[in-house]
Amino acid sequence: MPTLTTHLTIIRHAWAEDPGPGVDDFHRALTKAGRKRFEKVVRRLEKVGMGFDLIATSPLVRCRETAEILAAELEQTPRIIVVDGLAPGSDWRALTEWTIQQDAARVAWVGHAPCVGRLAALTIGDGGASIRMAKGAVASIRLDDGIGQPGELEWLATAALLDC
Repeated sequence: MPTLTTHLTIIRHAWAEDPGPGVDDFHRALTKAGRKRFEKVVRRLEKVGMGFDLIATSPLVRCRETAEILAAELEQTPRIIVVDGLAPGSDWRALTEWTIQQDAARVAWVGHAPCVGRLAALTIGDGGASIRMAKGAVASIRLDDGIGQPGELEWLATAALLDC
């Protein structure tokens, strides 16, 4: 039987190019400043114990790049898996079922607003709540009874809060 996920971290992608002529939404990349800022966020949060066994990311370029920075900046490099369920319009139930099958205790989901705020609210057991997540924001959720059961929001950090 798969291990129950005990910590889920939900992350909004870092700062990306603005949509515009010639830049379709799927291929929007992170800006140079956005990359550097998110690297700082990850380094600060790793100092207080943030780490993962697995990172799941939306297939869109800006999320994949955010996941790559996340993995590269951590001392223990977790594997990254592209999960279509994290694309805009994400499916919480499919994501929880997928995560249970991964047999990992510490999992990160990298996705898009407003979906990441909705995913965080659903994970703590309040589908009616609205959690605002700025670009590059990181929410840590403790799941004592496993993913799919109501969890506890331990903390929500933004680049501004971390002075990044």
